[in-house]
Amino acid sequence: MFKEPVPHEGALPRQGLRAGLRVGFALGTASFLLAVSFGAITQSQGWAAAGAVLCSMAVFSASAQFALLSALGAGGGVASAVVAAALVNARFLPMGVAASGALRGGRLRRAAEAQALVDGSWAAAHLGGGRFDRRVLFAAGAVQWVLWVAGTALGVVLAPSPHLLAALGLDVVAPAMFLFLLLDAPGADRPYWTTALLGGVVAAGLSFLLPAGPALIGAACASLVALARPLPEEDRGGPRRRQTNDQPRTEPVK
Repeated sequence: MFKEPVPHEGALPRQGLRAGLRVGFALGTASFLLAVSFGAITQSQGWAAAGAVLCSMAVFSASAQFALLSALGAGGGVASAVVAAALVNARFLPMGVAASGALRGGRLRRAAEAQALVDGSWAAAHLGGGRFDRRVLFAAGAVQWVLWVAGTALGVVLAPSPHLLAALGLDVVAPAMFLFLLLDAPGADRPYWTTALLGGVVAAGLSFLLPAGPALIGAACASLVALARPLPEEDRGGPRRRQTNDQPRTEPVK
């Protein structure tokens, strides 16, 4: 008699997929609205419709794409716009290194899997202790990509006025998305909440004195408080605490 076999290493169990799809849809809804704004602005700047959609398909980064728009809208050349977008996306280098343990296969496969890594999916898939849930990472990233491209296409077709988009309050969509990520971690420990709340307070205070960019950099320094706590036991070589979405590993019983 045999028990249920062990899932293949590359398999994505339903539980992880459902969690990733749920988070991805919530984050993707905010991304969809931002993408509508991106598509509309490209039309006001004279972009070709296909170019805007292809940009969203290939770049898949709101911050980089809006940096591209800002540079081109200010009269900069294509080279300067690409450099600006690349600098914004440079944050994915340390994020990719951190999540590299969740990737599988050779170089080409790992590079392909890394395309699912965006701000929302990275944060949602983080389990703590430097570990990431690859199921949540892929499911959340896939849903966000679909909604991002669809929102861009809708913005290109409808081409609503950027002033209308601002009046509707779409400038608060990104903060709302990250607030969802914070609230979606009810099981996080106290240092997690301390860091998040401290970062919010610092950002709110500095925003009265500095532009948004430097204010966010100052708020990021709040993450240093996490260095004051000892490393989790699993990071010191101890046994890993089991996560709620871990699948039991059963072996055949003869």
